[in-house]
Amino acid sequence: MLDVMDDIRSAGRKLWRGFGVSVVFALVGGGLWWWQERDYQQFYVWQGVPQARALDWKTLARGLRSDAYLVGWSDLRANPLWVTWRLENTQGSRLGERPDEFERDWRSLWPVTPDSYRNSGYDRGHLAPNYAIGKIYGVKAQHQTFRMTNISPQTPALNRKLWQRLEAAIMDSILPREGALWITAGPVFSGSIERLPNLIEIPDAFYKVIISPGSGRQAPRALAFLFPQQVRGDEPLDRFLVSIDRIESLTGLDFFHELPDDVEQRLEAQVVRDGWQVDSFSRTPSRY
Repeated sequence: MLDVMDDIRSAGRKLWRGFGVSVVFALVGGGLWWWQERDYQQFYVWQGVPQARALDWKTLARGLRSDAYLVGWSDLRANPLWVTWRLENTQGSRLGERPDEFERDWRSLWPVTPDSYRNSGYDRGHLAPNYAIGKIYGVKAQHQTFRMTNISPQTPALNRKLWQRLEAAIMDSILPREGALWITAGPVFSGSIERLPNLIEIPDAFYKVIISPGSGRQAPRALAFLFPQQVRGDEPLDRFLVSIDRIESLTGLDFFHELPDDVEQRLEAQVVRDGWQVDSFSRTPSRY
């Protein structure tokens, strides 16, 4: 009987040692993955990955990479909190046909599917845009914009009109003049929590920040928009200009934190229209 008990204890010690080794490997492997992922993410952002100003569940996000954009995904809100991508003016186009279907992203813990918005009254609103990403980065990257982790509930008037008008203005008016841009977009949750039946939280508004990064002695410039969900869609775009500081205060996020403090303060504290030629695209009608 004693021999049997000794064997059981010996087997137990081996099991725990094996478990401990597995945990160590998991922690080390996970740590290496995290550091490697962090390095990769730097290629998708300008002056730092957006981060929470005060960490709580409302701003908790995981970075999910696609070929041409980076998402800060909230599993608790079932929404992207921010999406960032780079655009550069190119000759020609690599755009393909618009996909017929959206696709579930297996990396999201909550099962957000293409049918999650069915009969909700909300559109599946792209944050990283299908057209711009496809034109510059090609068909594969274009199709990845249809992942549900790049989608947020938008009213039809916002998605099909005002939001689309700004997407078109960026590609048709702003990018050709600037040559290269960094874009960050996302939802704003400022009121009481409202969710679709499958627990996707409904934003109160959406922001989009456009950065012309400058070069040499040319300082970076910013243009930021804040659109409420309830719009007609034909309003002048410049009606919705705000400071980046305003967006940060509403979202709890800190953008471009790797800039020197004095440069960041100048960039984010006020609305500066100079050089953007806002009047040339502010009243351009939507395609729909």
